Amino acid sequence: MIPENRPLGMVAALAMMELMTSEQITNAGSVTADHDSIQTHAQTRSRQNSLATGGPSERKCDLRWRPAMLHSASLRALLPWLTSIIGIVSALCLVIAWFPSTVWNTPIASSDAPAHYYFIRRLLDEGLGAALHLWPHNSFYPPLFHICAYFVIKIAVLFGVQCSIYAAFNITWIIASGVIFPSGMLVLCRYFLQRWNRGNPISRISQASPTSESSSVSESSNVSNQHASSAVNQQYNATLDATFVLQNLLGLFVPVLAVSSVCHPYGLLSAGPLIAFGFATSLLPFLIAATLRLFDEISAREHIVKWLAITAIAGVICLVAHPRIAFTYALILVPFIVLRLPWKLILGAFIAMCVGAVAFVALMLTSFKSDRWANPASWFHSHQPSKNLWESISFCFTDGLDGFPAILFALLLIAGTVAAFVCVSRRTVVRFSDSLSVAVSTVAPAFPADADALASDTAVPAPAVSPVPTSGLPAVSCSDAADVSLFESSEPSRPRRNDRLRDVIALMAAFLLVTLVYVCTVTLVGALPNIISAPWYRDENRIVTMLPLVALPLLVIGVNAFSECVSACAASASFAPFVSSFSTKNSVSSSSVPSLSSGPAVSSVKSVSFISNWIGPIAAFLVVAILAVSAQIVCPSRTAVRDAIIAHSSLDQSDPNEQLTEQKIIVLRKVTERTGTQATIISDPLNGSMYAETLFNANMLYPIINARTDVSPAPFGKVETAFASGDVQQVLGTVCPLTDAPKYFLTMGDQAQSLQSFPYRAQYDSFHNEELIDAYVDDGTLVKVADYSQYGQGWALYRFGCAD
Repeated sequence: MIPENRPLGMVAALAMMELMTSEQITNAGSVTADHDSIQTHAQTRSRQNSLATGGPSERKCDLRWRPAMLHSASLRALLPWLTSIIGIVSALCLVIAWFPSTVWNTPIASSDAPAHYYFIRRLLDEGLGAALHLWPHNSFYPPLFHICAYFVIKIAVLFGVQCSIYAAFNITWIIASGVIFPSGMLVLCRYFLQRWNRGNPISRISQASPTSESSSVSESSNVSNQHASSAVNQQYNATLDATFVLQNLLGLFVPVLAVSSVCHPYGLLSAGPLIAFGFATSLLPFLIAATLRLFDEISAREHIVKWLAITAIAGVICLVAHPRIAFTYALILVPFIVLRLPWKLILGAFIAMCVGAVAFVALMLTSFKSDRWANPASWFHSHQPSKNLWESISFCFTDGLDGFPAILFALLLIAGTVAAFVCVSRRTVVRFSDSLSVAVSTVAPAFPADADALASDTAVPAPAVSPVPTSGLPAVSCSDAADVSLFESSEPSRPRRNDRLRDVIALMAAFLLVTLVYVCTVTLVGALPNIISAPWYRDENRIVTMLPLVALPLLVIGVNAFSECVSACAASASFAPFVSSFSTKNSVSSSSVPSLSSGPAVSSVKSVSFISNWIGPIAAFLVVAILAVSAQIVCPSRTAVRDAIIAHSSLDQSDPNEQLTEQKIIVLRKVTERTGTQATIISDPLNGSMYAETLFNANMLYPIINARTDVSPAPFGKVETAFASGDVQQVLGTVCPLTDAPKYFLTMGDQAQSLQSFPYRAQYDSFHNEELIDAYVDDGTLVKVADYSQYGQGWALYRFGCAD
């Protein structure tokens, strides 16, 4: 290499490093140790050169210009924890501030709510052994949420606090929604950020060994090259700091954005509430992150057993929360399975999915009798589309946000995805480095169009760079083996070829799959949409919970890529004129040895380094901060859900036949005082009587609305059939053997209007058939023991004419 090209090559290398995104520091402790060792070595040689030349002022030209906050290894290790805690606490505060205050003392009067309250009551009455048969007919129901509420009550007792079932229910929901879910989303998004930054080649600064040529370099040239060495190290450290800070800034806002959308967790508390499915959704990000990490270890062929065990444990926990979450898990993981696993494992995964699908179909065919199974177009015959095609697609791209935050989210999602593809293809490098191409071709190693190829599993020999003839000027190397080894302590899994491209494609494919399922559910009708959305009961409330799981990681990756593009543009615009002027200034004969000016050159490098490395993270921070804050200000969808829950839990109802009113609370209290808590009470569950189980600890025969009549040990189904028969002997022969305690029958009017969508409500018609009831009273099957007609027409309590 001719001497004239050395300073120019140094500047070109600096520019090239500006255009390259730095490695993400994930394990701050171990990585900083390796990184600091490079700094210390460079600083030591700098001090030696300074002492040799008698220039004490050069001692200041080391790495001390770095931001003070990141200079300390302990603070660098503390920053991820600090931002995570702040983000999760902020998310928790948002959830608590949103939570309706009316449901702490009264239940949510909705379709599934009484069942969940009853399951908690049964655990309290019978102990944890009841977790395997929570249904009134002793069938299995996913018990994890209810077990957690049970422990909340038990822990409160230890501190002398009496916690009601409703309070335990609410506390468990708040913990799951405000702590577990945002924490899981933070883990998942940081996983993708780590892979994104790990997959980016980094210019490793290594000390070049002295050569015989170094003895011929003048003292002034040595001092100048020392400045160049310091500038290179400054550039390297600034890039690391920029990416490190960006990751933690995103980590600060991810938990907040996770609970900003109406999709989850708020919607499920109003719809049903679908508590068990919502709890499983809150746990799902941990399972997805563990599975993806398992894929990494399979590719690296290390720690497979460890991560297989972690994934299996997380999977069992999610299945105990709600088995149907497996469909969401499979839908999101399909693109990653195809792009990340060897073909044999891909085949095995799809065989397992097919086996699971066959088992699910068999379960449905045997559990739910219907004559419409062979005609998918007739499934969900009562379902009606709720949005047109544009509304459903835009809802997905906005993650269920409203107004300005929705527009900003969609723009960031689209622009970030484009920026991610630009980064993985390195078009920004090609586009903005034309002015540096000659310098880079003579000094810096050639980069392929896809720079991720440098992070290949197969070690590629690094292009040789002629050593610079100074002991103070380090060589620039882009060897993938060297770069990866620098971070092996914090990243056990070596980056594979095109990891970034695989992640972007997989995330985008998962997002499109979720969008397809959502559009089929809320817009399309027919056999195919029914089949596609059947695993989620063609229920919009369940399907929208998948949107944050794919939209938020894609947004985070996109914002990170956008930051890289902004920094690349700034670097190109800043370095191009500097290199041009420097090249003109140093166009001298080959015998001369040009050197970097210790003043203007280094000052320019430091200025350009700061601007080009930090302008991207600052822009990303501002945009994400605006999105996170505005989503809390403009949120009519969340407010509407909150208002709906308040309306469901209010006792001030205009319709006296609603599930719970002031009059029904009074009657249920009087009934329990009259019958006691041991007697069995039979009533139409759709009139609100089922809430007496958890409000006053009454013993309702079936305290939930969806009684199973096709299960042999279901006593309520037998009683319903016998009561509808009009046969006195059949009625008493079915009711009297139920328990040794007295048996009562309660009438409280017609079924609630809010439960008219329940598909099997007609099976309870006999319980509010006044003619049939009067006939049973006339023949002595029922004996009226209390009249509550002052609260509602026909309201009364009867006792069955059993011998007890």
